[in-house]
Amino acid sequence: MRKKKQRTYIGGQAVIEGVMMRSKSGMATCVREESGALQLEAKRLTPPEKQKKWMRLPFIRGVVSFISSLVLGMSSLMRSSEVYGSEEEEQPSKFTKWLAEHWKISLGGVLSVVSTVIGVALAVILFLFLPNYFAALISNAAPAVGDAGSLWYNLIEGGFRLVIFILYILFTLIFPMMRETYRYHGAEHKTINCYEYGDELTPENVKKASRLHDRCGTTFLFIVLIISIVVFALANWGLSALGLAELGRVPAFLIAFLVKLLLLPVVAAVSYEILRLLAKTDSVLVLPLKAPGYLLQMLTTREPDEKMIECAICAFNKAKEMDDDPASPEKLFATETKLSVLLAMMKKNFAERDIDASDAEWIASIELGIPRSALSEERIVTRKECAAILNVYEQRMTGRPLWYVYGDAEFYGYTFKVDERVLIPRPETEILVRQAVASLKDGDSMLDLCTGSGAIAVAVACEAAKDKNVTVVASDISEEALEVARENARLNKANVSFVRADLFQGVRGRYNLITVNPPYIRSAEIAALSRDVRDFEPHLALDGGVDGLDFYRRIAEKINRYIVRGGMCILECGEGQAQEIIRIFRTVARCDFAMVVRDLAGVERIVKIGF
Repeated sequence: MRKKKQRTYIGGQAVIEGVMMRSKSGMATCVREESGALQLEAKRLTPPEKQKKWMRLPFIRGVVSFISSLVLGMSSLMRSSEVYGSEEEEQPSKFTKWLAEHWKISLGGVLSVVSTVIGVALAVILFLFLPNYFAALISNAAPAVGDAGSLWYNLIEGGFRLVIFILYILFTLIFPMMRETYRYHGAEHKTINCYEYGDELTPENVKKASRLHDRCGTTFLFIVLIISIVVFALANWGLSALGLAELGRVPAFLIAFLVKLLLLPVVAAVSYEILRLLAKTDSVLVLPLKAPGYLLQMLTTREPDEKMIECAICAFNKAKEMDDDPASPEKLFATETKLSVLLAMMKKNFAERDIDASDAEWIASIELGIPRSALSEERIVTRKECAAILNVYEQRMTGRPLWYVYGDAEFYGYTFKVDERVLIPRPETEILVRQAVASLKDGDSMLDLCTGSGAIAVAVACEAAKDKNVTVVASDISEEALEVARENARLNKANVSFVRADLFQGVRGRYNLITVNPPYIRSAEIAALSRDVRDFEPHLALDGGVDGLDFYRRIAEKINRYIVRGGMCILECGEGQAQEIIRIFRTVARCDFAMVVRDLAGVERIVKIGF
């Protein structure tokens, strides 16, 4: 074997048409669908250093690892089975619908629990009950073998256990699906070995790596079988010495079986420590101890193809990423699941990325076609619905604003196209529209400066047109923003004229009403804005200068040339800016009156200036 340049704690197992990899901080399962596409699920785990101290003690950690590996392994196995199937959903059966409607559970979830119980029961019967039972039969037939406390008895029982284990592996080779799973097992080992060799994780490099690994579960099970002979022999000897081999009418073999069941954690703990020691060295001196495990791995691993290797690399990279990056998000398979589970996962990951948790509700509401108020009612999300939700969720996780992802936003009851060329209309701006509509009279004209998406101009034009004849002009310095605004006017059938202008420069005429929602964020505060605003929305529409009031000063300087006598200017502003804006307009524009309108949060949001 090649010498390893680095070690990793990442281990894994093969699942149905995929691979699960587990690191200290996370578990990633990658499965290939029948369509050929890869699906990835990732779940965060509590790293060992953050677990309680007693859980990290030698031997105890082996029990903890054994139980968690069993639970997580079965979980990932059953989850992979839910992914691998027909890409097109068949009509659910009446029983499936009944489970979803009355018990709020999926058929896949029921099968997962049942399969886990059956799997554990089968393992106990095959590897504990039967060997113990056969050894007892031989002991009764051949007294020379001795009772349960003798060495020969325990060697015979251990031999049966080993034979059953090997026969079980050989039996699984009959089934094509199991042979395929063993190929994924090989891909898992090769990927980990390739990383530990120090090679780049590419299908070509992974293919050259060994499919045998020191920390394989097969090797662990072999060590368990050997250690169990010693531990169970000591236990049986102790029972015999204490005269507890038989209790009343309870058969001796049944007592021995129950004791072995109770001692399983001890066997697992000792086996785990031995496996850790063996895995820390490549010395030829310990090769004889590793050899039996390698021989068994020759049965449980097969040479994978390139697609299987891609699956293993995908899972490995995500598991490693969750160790390297505490912010690496969890992922969920696009499969049938509970709505509450899906929402909880999205909200948790959004919170870790400082994304508004309500976005998770908006995504579910939109994709499921139900109001947000109905999300509290548990329901089963179908595989198709889940895929649609996760598609939007993953785009939102990049930081891209939700309404950019969808391409439109609701504002004042109208739909507006939005993308990175314009700001997303905010609910508080609806107050400005309401004030504007109320102030307009039949025959009035309105100018909307810094129109951006055209939200204010279009909404006012549509509302005023219901009972008034109003002329609306909108301007912006950005031609890209004007393209979006024109599209929104067409979409909402609004009669708005657009002109490219730097505030008043390029605008002609006088107007009864001038509305403005200018950039008002202080320049120094741009970097501290939330990621979705800072990295995606146009800075041209955000930066209001050193104190955020640059645009208000420029408007105040020239507004008298563009507003009629008795006209009004309505402006939106940031928190704490209203009174200073009023001072500017009184000093510079010599306005007749000024008043402030607060938003629903009580913030002075809208300034009305009269001339």
